[in-house]
Amino acid sequence: MKLLSGNANRPLALAIADHLDTPLAEAEFKRFKDNEIFGVINENVRGEDVFLIQSTSFPANDNLMELLIGVDALVRASARRITAVIPYYGYARQDRKVGGRTPISAKLVANLIAKAGADRVLTLELHAGQIQGFFDIPTDNLFSTPVLEQDIRTQFGDLSDLMVVSPDVGGVIRARALANKFGADLAIVDKRRPAPGESEVMNIIGDVRGRRCILVDDIVDSAGTLCNAAAALMEHGATSVSAYVTHGVLSNGAVERVEKSVLKELVVTDSIQPTGKTAASRNIRVVSVAALIGEAIWRIANEKSVSVLFE
Repeated sequence: MKLLSGNANRPLALAIADHLDTPLAEAEFKRFKDNEIFGVINENVRGEDVFLIQSTSFPANDNLMELLIGVDALVRASARRITAVIPYYGYARQDRKVGGRTPISAKLVANLIAKAGADRVLTLELHAGQIQGFFDIPTDNLFSTPVLEQDIRTQFGDLSDLMVVSPDVGGVIRARALANKFGADLAIVDKRRPAPGESEVMNIIGDVRGRRCILVDDIVDSAGTLCNAAAALMEHGATSVSAYVTHGVLSNGAVERVEKSVLKELVVTDSIQPTGKTAASRNIRVVSVAALIGEAIWRIANEKSVSVLFE
């Protein structure tokens, strides 16, 4: 087995390698002066089972090209099997036509990865589960629930007054799965989205008075939805509101928005490398999914079941 990493999230790749007690193979992804990307693998991978770890987070297009170029290099180096390990799958929010003459970019990216030569994909918390069907190669979609559950149990202690909250109707299945782990009640924030990237809370479904609330979502981008939902929950009598989100995109002033909000804490995973203001924020904490992804890689390499990680 060989592990490779692009430039998107080297710290996570190193943590996965440490978990597996397997060093990262020597590979480089460079830029020419016009920002054209060049990749080279500096050791033999012929006949190897190779896992290329690369999130397609910001800058999404550069990181996606690194992934595609890396896969192509492995194909031409005669790797036996190539697994694209994508902790954060960019373009996942474009999973359907939202109007006339619009693309389904999540499907386009899936086609590109398969066409480049990847034999399978391992990813984490796809924005929509049906994106798995966009791939014509085997795809494992891990869930961060075990990692978040463990952290919540550690941080919250007595869970008798806990309430898990979905920030929108679309995230109910995700929130219910976590609530079931604790035997906790579930609430839902009813919202409308007047424009892309904007949200407006309309109603709270469920009684949150006197409860410690945990908002659960897969992606936090501008953080507008989370902050508005947290404010509405506090107005309806919640004693505190924390948020647990898998992918911390955190763009467009999101960190400042979180710090000024009523959120007690925002917890994200390291599927996207925290940098700058995110890493320095007193209100944002990062938990690692390295062990979860590392275990999945080990199971794939050894032809073991991955589905046990969903339980």
